[in-house]
Amino acid sequence: MVFPMKPNLPETHLEAWRRYYVSFWRIFAAIEADLQAAGLPSLSWYDALYELYLAPGRHLRMSELARSALLSRSGLTRLVDKLEKEKLIERKSCPKDGRVQHAVLTEQGVEMLRKIWPVYRAGIAKYFAAHLNEKEAREFARTIGKVATAMEPVCQKAVEAEAAKQA
Repeated sequence: MVFPMKPNLPETHLEAWRRYYVSFWRIFAAIEADLQAAGLPSLSWYDALYELYLAPGRHLRMSELARSALLSRSGLTRLVDKLEKEKLIERKSCPKDGRVQHAVLTEQGVEMLRKIWPVYRAGIAKYFAAHLNEKEAREFARTIGKVATAMEPVCQKAVEAEAAKQA
């Protein structure tokens, strides 16, 4: 395939991206399959519930949850609807501003985290950690952490832009 403009990007960086991208989605799919085989919900459920678990008071504004769980506003709304239907979270109006909705983790939500985690942990061990020694794992965490930190302001701007569109 020929592209009209040649990007100023070294082949080593492109190769690193390709390998990261492919491996991430393969691992993600394998863990999702393990969860499904165990009769458990998907990683998107786990991620949202875990973000609430980590939050002070186990609740977050919907916009904070969307940013933390890396979901679009519409994706979050659909996910929150499902989690609420299963009684894993509750929606509550903010006492200071009734227009603001919070997602609150329930005890059933905590229990679901406890059910999902062993399968998730086993998948991380089998599909990811088994292929790295301690030194490689530390270096990978450091390197990918640099990228994640650099992307935080970009993601924040995207969340704010989407919120502005919804308003």
